[in-house]
Amino acid sequence: MTTRPTETGDTSPARAGRQPADVAAAIAQVASDPSRIDVLFPAARRLAVREGLDPDEARAGLLLALPSDAVADAVARVYHQGDPAEKHAVLAALPRLDDAEREARIGDAALPLVRDALRTNDTRLVAAAMGPYAERHLDDAAWRQAVLKLVFMGVPVSVVSGLERRADDELARMASDFADERRAAGRVVPTDVDLLLGPGRPASDTTS
Repeated sequence: MTTRPTETGDTSPARAGRQPADVAAAIAQVASDPSRIDVLFPAARRLAVREGLDPDEARAGLLLALPSDAVADAVARVYHQGDPAEKHAVLAALPRLDDAEREARIGDAALPLVRDALRTNDTRLVAAAMGPYAERHLDDAAWRQAVLKLVFMGVPVSVVSGLERRADDELARMASDFADERRAAGRVVPTDVDLLLGPGRPASDTTS
């Protein structure tokens, strides 16, 4: 298991005595020394709250400051070392890290993080994973399964980026099968299933 560095526990020369005064200083440190993100990403919430800033925006600023040769490894590292709030911040920042105009564009290197989030039962992580980054990079089969997982978990499918563009006949078939299974078990069919079926009979017509 990876040992997560702490603000006070790391005494290496590169980090000792270099605690930033604010979020801007932390971002500058990461830009000049990408390894600093291991310490500063966990500290971002404290710095942001002290300045009245959004912690997720502070965390995103740190990630966006990473140079191109460090971004993929560092993003994966802070995700796996992070608590749920930090993991959520990483997932939320992926579309910005993947901006086509960025020199340090992360590309599909963060797909393992999306897949990891989709394996969890944390509704916030699963929802965050289905943003524009997943729309762009997640393969069709995994994307369909993730959409249905959101329905199963009771998360509105409105959180899915690009749902209207990527929804297809196969997703409609899977949603119909899901509705039939729920009905056969005497369970309520979530209303969001109707949004996946497309033209034709809504799932509510199969309920009793």
